[in-house]
Amino acid sequence: MSKVELAIVLAAGEGTRMKSQTAKVLHQIAGKSIIENVLAAVKPLNPKATSVVVGAHRELVEAHLTLIAPSAKSIFQATRNGTGGAVQLALAEYKGDGTVLILAGDTPLLTAQTLSEFVDSHLAGKNQASVLTALLPDPTGYGRVLRGENNSILKIVEEKDCNELEAEVDEINTGVYLFEVKVLREVISKLQANNSQKELYLTDVIGLITSSGKVAAAVLSNDYTETLGINDRSQLAECAAIMRDRINHQHMLNGVTIIDPTTTWIDSDVKIAEDVTIYPATAISGKTSIATGAVIGPRTTLVNCEVAESAQVIESFATDSKIGNSAKVGPYSYLRTGTVLAAEAKIGAYVETKNSSIGKGSKVPHLSYVGDAQIGEGTNIGAATIFVNYDGENKHQTKIGNQVRIGSDTMLVAPVFVGDGAYTAAGSVINEDVPAGAIGIGRARQINILGWVLRKRKGSKSADAAKNAGASE
Repeated sequence: MSKVELAIVLAAGEGTRMKSQTAKVLHQIAGKSIIENVLAAVKPLNPKATSVVVGAHRELVEAHLTLIAPSAKSIFQATRNGTGGAVQLALAEYKGDGTVLILAGDTPLLTAQTLSEFVDSHLAGKNQASVLTALLPDPTGYGRVLRGENNSILKIVEEKDCNELEAEVDEINTGVYLFEVKVLREVISKLQANNSQKELYLTDVIGLITSSGKVAAAVLSNDYTETLGINDRSQLAECAAIMRDRINHQHMLNGVTIIDPTTTWIDSDVKIAEDVTIYPATAISGKTSIATGAVIGPRTTLVNCEVAESAQVIESFATDSKIGNSAKVGPYSYLRTGTVLAAEAKIGAYVETKNSSIGKGSKVPHLSYVGDAQIGEGTNIGAATIFVNYDGENKHQTKIGNQVRIGSDTMLVAPVFVGDGAYTAAGSVINEDVPAGAIGIGRARQINILGWVLRKRKGSKSADAAKNAGASE
């Protein structure tokens, strides 16, 4: 049963200090937008209705909300006249009663557990209003909470309106509130823009509630880092680092070895089994999943990849790829979208693959490009082999059978098929099918022109060496 009838997320701010063409709440942390992280913390509370007040970059934010929270109601704040004005709009659209949770759309570190505990404290105290507060080492930039008796709040003062004594208070307003809707409706229409910003402050509602004889309670957060907001790129990086540490800590508790957590970045939706080892300077993002016993890194990036048991991916970049059991990738490999490695396959140094399947035990050890290919089992692709898949207008597929040996520096001009057990000679251009068990040779006959160096490079070190070796014109 829901304990919160309405959740209001305030996301209308201009975000000018981000200095970005992207809306502030759309910037990413751990693979999710800032506002997606906020909504993820709210979702377990199961509010009966969720409203998001938007303003700047309205179209982009609303389009994003359609993808991540289609049931949330978007409310446009055409005139950005403060948080109080935003809540007035949201309440005007809501006809119900009960408890309303209000929070900012730029606080991505909030957790469902903290919000749940906040709600429980509010309901247990039978409060008319509650404010989640925090003790910050440096409260600069935040509104100060002035307490009365028994955890009550006298008022909240925005920093720009603080006097010297109020500015010394280190308990701050996190911007997370709980109100009984009936009480909030009674006072919110009384807000006035009597402040330095000439805006309607939601914080002034607390003073109006207390002056009417009702009690507004302060509930102190157990972890102030959860309440940190984002106003600029520096704060974005700070919050991202905290989220990184939180995610890594949980993976390590679950049995993952992370050699250097400070240089390992893992998105929140990544799934990692126990006994995986992750080496430094590794980034794992999107919907990536990694099975037990795998070794990832160092200096590796995985995006939306599936890594099976005991696979190794070393100093490489892979996106939208599947890496089979005990397969080996790297170093310096690039696996592009559509790469599928079967068990025990190997992709080696300076190899790029795209939209290709490599069969069980097959190897592409070095310096090759494999595009739009289907390779069977136990096949070896020699160094510097190129799958020539593009004719300038269309892509074509190359099919290689089982137990094939492709000689070094072969060019396979698609569409072409090399049958089971076949070979190609090193340096060949193969543009016709090679039958099973045959060897394909596609190169010009070598001609040696005797004495050429002595005639054409007279006096050179090469000519002297050739002459000393007995060469003649």
